[in-house]
Amino acid sequence: MNTIILGSLATSICTALGALPALMFSNVTHRGRDILLAFTAGIMVAASTYGLIPSALKLSNLWVLTIGTLLGTVILTLLELLIPHQDLKHSAAEDVDTSRTSSLLFLSAMALHNLPEGLSVGVSYGSSNQDLGTIVALSIGLQNIPEGFLTALFLITHGLRRRTALLLTTLTGVLELAACWVGLEFTESFSAIVPYGLAFAAGAMLFVVYKELIPESHGDGNERASTFSFIFGLLTMIALTHLLR
Repeated sequence: MNTIILGSLATSICTALGALPALMFSNVTHRGRDILLAFTAGIMVAASTYGLIPSALKLSNLWVLTIGTLLGTVILTLLELLIPHQDLKHSAAEDVDTSRTSSLLFLSAMALHNLPEGLSVGVSYGSSNQDLGTIVALSIGLQNIPEGFLTALFLITHGLRRRTALLLTTLTGVLELAACWVGLEFTESFSAIVPYGLAFAAGAMLFVVYKELIPESHGDGNERASTFSFIFGLLTMIALTHLLR
């Protein structure tokens, strides 16, 4: 039980630890912000296509992947429609409402991304393979460090106070911790839902990338720099995922 407590807590704490270095960034230039947004987009695309989608396929089939991905996309679309939203204005003085909407959509995607990961950790600890839980928790925990950094950095560059950004980023990790304990408690019930959750998170993240991050990073003449930053973010996440396997 001590191993389970430490492992589940570690995955959540790693998100907050990753967010701490982002607090040192302030007064990011518009060009720097576009580059960071593109890098974040690359990270999220890689996490979806190289991590979440293959995992969902491994645990299920193409139909489950399709249903889960479309559900994630539709839910984020509905969420955007329910939130007061204005078209992005690519200028130094970005509209406050637009910034808040982008931040909320991004946070929603990251929270949805963390829920199936937490369930995966819990189900792994509850399985008959005693070593599986530790391996999955370690892998997800290490992955959460750069994700926590990028989440906090995104919120800071969108005008949130650094303490607020740290708190909100930490809360996404707390959601993962809660999902872990739910998965542990109901291992048999949730084992069939995990692949749907992974695909759902992938669809939500891809929606945010294509709808928010890429348009924002390509609206002020920084397209080439943002494109290279996107590729570097993609390769960084693929390398991390590959090393942790």
